[in-house]
Order: sequence, then C-alpha cells, then structure tokens
Amino acid sequence: MVARQEVSAWRPHVPGVVEVFHAHFTEHAYPMHVHDVWTLLIVDDGAVRYDLNRREHGTPGDTVSLLPPQVPHNGSPATPRGFRKRVLYLDLTQLDESFIGAAVDGPDLVDPLLRRRVGQLHAALADPGGALEAQSRLALVRERLRTHLRPRAVTDARPAGPGVAHRLRELLDARLLDGVTLDEAAGLLHAHPTHLVRAFSRAFGIAPHQYLTARRLERARGLLLDGHPAGEVAVATGFYDQSHLSRSFKRLVGTTPGRFARGAGGAEASVSSTGHFGGVGNSPADLRERFEGLRQSGSRG
Repeated sequence: MVARQEVSAWRPHVPGVVEVFHAHFTEHAYPMHVHDVWTLLIVDDGAVRYDLNRREHGTPGDTVSLLPPQVPHNGSPATPRGFRKRVLYLDLTQLDESFIGAAVDGPDLVDPLLRRRVGQLHAALADPGGALEAQSRLALVRERLRTHLRPRAVTDARPAGPGVAHRLRELLDARLLDGVTLDEAAGLLHAHPTHLVRAFSRAFGIAPHQYLTARRLERARGLLLDGHPAGEVAVATGFYDQSHLSRSFKRLVGTTPGRFARGAGGAEASVSSTGHFGGVGNSPADLRERFEGLRQSGSRG
C-alpha cells in the first residue's frame, strides 16, 4: 500500500481553540510526545491506538478521546487503511489542570451526543463567518466534557432565567451588523456562556447564532430585491464576505442570492417613500449607514 498523508491545520479566531488539525495517515506513527494544551480527538475512518501514561488505549467507533496536557502519549494506525482524524487543541481556559487526573484515567469517551457536538464544532470552525456558532458549540462541548470528567461537580453557575434570553435577543438585534462574541454577551448580561445558549434556545426554539443569521438574511433579501449586488449586500448585513452570505442564504432560502435576485423580475432600485435604498451612494459604507437608519426606524430592508 502506498503511504498517504493529507494534512490541514489552522488557528481559528475563537478563544479557547489553539489549533484545528485534520489529517489522513496510512502509515505515519507519532513517537512519544507531550502538548501543553488539551487534545480533543475524533476519528472519522479507521482507528488509532496510542499509549497514554504507559497504558494502551484505542479509538473504536464513535469514541471521543481527550488527552490531557503534559502527559506523554504516542499514536499509530490500528487498521491497514490507516486513519482519518479531526483534532481540536484546547487551552486551559476550557478545562483547567484539575481535570487532568480524570482524563488520564479515562481518556476515551463513548458518548454519541458529545461525538456529534464535536463534529458540529469542527464544521463551525471551518466557516470563517461562523464565530458565534463555534463559540456556542464550544461551550456545549466544554460542558459535556466537564460532566464526564467530574460528573458530580456543580455546573459553572446558576441556570439563566428566561429574562436573560430576551436581553440576549435585544443585544443581537442591536449588534446585527457587527455581531457579538459569546463571551462578550455573557459579560454584558452577567450569565455563563453555556447557560446563555441554553436559555435562548429554550425560550425561542432557535440557537443565538441561528437567530442572528436569520435576521441578517431577512435584511439581505430586501437589499437583493432592491437590486444591490450580493457583494455589497454581504457587507451591509454583517456577513463575513460574499461566500459566507451565499452559503447561509442557500441553506435557508434554498437558492443562491444571485438566482433569488434574478427572480425578482428586475425590481427597481430607486428611493421610495418607504425608505428602500436608491441607486446613489452605493459604497459598502453607505449601505451600512443607510441600513442602520432603516433598522432604527423599524422598516424592513
């Protein structure tokens, strides 16, 4: 068999995640080594065998493996076809040193819900415009890991009541263009990030990042129907770039922004009495400024 090696690595702009590492190896074997951060590992194909603290472990099925910092480990393929893995390196703000002992005793966690959440977190981290989603999903993964490592421990804070969900919605509405990080929202609303996500989802039946995206897409639809190019609309409605707008738009609406706009039948882009955007002053800065004016007046863009 010809040895194969595929590697992809990046550092996302999400506090707590030091590195994302995806790899496919057929023959590569890691020698004994240590990290100064946590290693959160899922294997999508094949299997890995490894030694941790001089004990042998493996990654069968839907196992999630959590390897603690400063504890030596190695790794090698456990099947002839090698393995395909996804790894998150998490700093000690996510799990402090008090969890190391429990992780050494039981690094391999058989938990389908945790496995699914880790996969969703990887998908969010691969999206340049998915920071709020990634932060929300990281908070849920962190909570689940802590439950495994210290099942009888009291969670981080008192559960947030329904009032905080409404305050978060008001904050998201006010920060529709610039967005807000989960940690920033938690600080402003005096609630733990995990409880903030849970309270919002329980109150409104939708996660905070999904709500923010839906509100932005609602505004984007109006601008597209008014004849504005998708690139300008992306800037005017808070998306990371045009690609981010297109992916989000197609996921929700079922078509691309371009096809959606072409189906409008050549709607005019003149200024109307309802405050729709006109054909002058169409720079991204102008669009953002006029969009903010519409938001303040309560008009639908």
